[in-house]
Amino acid sequence: MAKYPKKNSQKNDAISERTKEEALQIAKGTQKPGQTKEQTKLISQGIQKGINQYKKQYKAKVRALDKANKKSQPKEDVVEVIENQPVSRVAIVVPWVLLTISWCVFLYYYLAK
Repeated sequence: MAKYPKKNSQKNDAISERTKEEALQIAKGTQKPGQTKEQTKLISQGIQKGINQYKKQYKAKVRALDKANKKSQPKEDVVEVIENQPVSRVAIVVPWVLLTISWCVFLYYYLAK
């Protein structure tokens, strides 16, 4: 469901002045001898509709690509939860045993001189 209400449909159907001018220029450029102004105007309106349809399709394509890009990007907000696993007794004892052995070897070497 959309978060925002849809805009006025008349606003979406309105044709911009630039589009009207472009369509009229194209229609006049393809005008045949003996063609009336009404016919040229109808051709211009058809071109306007085509331009608007193209723009709508292009916008829909861009939206679809954006959605696909968002889906393909990995989510960075996911926080990995590291569970506190109990440390084995061996993992705690080994460093102390090695430290004790190293001190014993050091004392033996020092006293043997």
